[in-house]
Amino acid sequence: MHTANDGSSTRIDRTEFHSVLDGQPRVGPHRVPLVDPARGAEWGTVSWAPDHVREAVDLAGEAFRTGSWARAPRAERADVLDAIGRGVLERVEEIAVLETLANGKPLAATRAEVGASARWWGYYAALLRTLRDESIELSASKQAQIVQEPVGVVALVTPFNGAFSLGTWKLAPALAAGNAVVVKPPLDSPASTMILLEVLHQAGLPRGVVQLVQGGVEVGAALVEHPETAMVSFTGSTRAAGAVGRAVSGRLARFVAEAGGKSAHIVFEDARISDAVTAVVQGGFSGTGQTCVAGSRILVHRAVVAEFTAELLQRISRLRVGDPLVAETHLGPIATATQHARIRKLIDEAVSEGAEVLTGGSTPPAVPAALANGYWVAPTVLRVDDHRARICQTEVFGPVLALVEFDDEAEAIALANDTEFGLAAGFWTQDAGRIRRVGGLLQAGTVWVNTYRGMDWQTPFGGYKHSGIGRENGLEGLREFQETKAVVQEFGRAADPFGLAPADQ
Repeated sequence: MHTANDGSSTRIDRTEFHSVLDGQPRVGPHRVPLVDPARGAEWGTVSWAPDHVREAVDLAGEAFRTGSWARAPRAERADVLDAIGRGVLERVEEIAVLETLANGKPLAATRAEVGASARWWGYYAALLRTLRDESIELSASKQAQIVQEPVGVVALVTPFNGAFSLGTWKLAPALAAGNAVVVKPPLDSPASTMILLEVLHQAGLPRGVVQLVQGGVEVGAALVEHPETAMVSFTGSTRAAGAVGRAVSGRLARFVAEAGGKSAHIVFEDARISDAVTAVVQGGFSGTGQTCVAGSRILVHRAVVAEFTAELLQRISRLRVGDPLVAETHLGPIATATQHARIRKLIDEAVSEGAEVLTGGSTPPAVPAALANGYWVAPTVLRVDDHRARICQTEVFGPVLALVEFDDEAEAIALANDTEFGLAAGFWTQDAGRIRRVGGLLQAGTVWVNTYRGMDWQTPFGGYKHSGIGRENGLEGLREFQETKAVVQEFGRAADPFGLAPADQ
């Protein structure tokens, strides 16, 4: 596939996407159109078949049992991972365009995401070269060796808002650990993962180690329920994560999930207001708000709320909403018509319940006539008095911020934790004591202090409460894809507690 982008138009040479089994494309009988969310127009199709799941798991299982990858020396696996990272960098542009067509993120953002994803491959390659098995001396004559082994066939289910980048978070450690993989990208974002498979094979990954199945809920259910799927790593909504978890736990398979979020972003009275505003705009509107860690609840101390709000609205007025394939665009469209309608409904509902529209609201932004059929939502800020209102408790997954005032530190912490989610949080202060107190009291898997939404391959990522189970990234992310085994060896005589051994022993 080749793509070309001149700032105003993009050429896509491949528009049909399928499952890939044993390295070969497999066309399915079911077809679904792919829609460009900026124009509301079809640009391609994806085919799928439920039967592909059984074949994919069988092929992955066979590849795992042969051991060509699972039992390969760590250094050899590391070399392949490094080559994958280099291969990704060579194809950033075409992958980024496909991601933008799928989810509406501005091309500048998808380029950055795809380029950064190469660092995950290099990081896990480095871990393979440096990690060592642990030996424990149990007694003068007994030793235990603690080893890490691959789980087996793992299923990776990736989300529409980052099929490539968030898929890499899963695939890099899964392969580093030596597993065989079946990956299912979202039905409306099937293309970039196919490019990644080409990169994997060109980098020297043995054939059969990674299988790709396309499809929606039916295919996903068949994959996670398959008895030979030893582990599932899932990213998606909390509701979907719960359904997957129930299916997996019933057969005692392993499960890692990164689910929803409703992250609090707190601005204390001693914050550097200009920096806080910069981070709130970036944290709330990047990816058009379609990110799991979006700082969508803005909690502001009453003493600085007027100053903060004035600067926030001024910054938002300078955001450019439009064609995501144009370099100057800050915010693109919502990814799907269904999600677009849901966001508009949540805004209208919040207003009817008393929220004040500070900017945006239900009126869509002005866009060129060629984009009139796209799924547009203006960057929106709602001032809310009741933190229990649905707009403060529900993950909107769009460019909508709920602004709530507070009077003191205790109230800020209580409001921040007043949600079923616990994926991330952030706060702004110059008080060293407050940093220690608040950082320890916020119920979130990631807490950013005087920054927001910085993701790194070295830092474990995951959620408290209904935001997930397990961790991605870092050494913790690798361990999720490994089984721990203790090999205990006695170098002396066997223990004889009953005194029955011959006397000469």
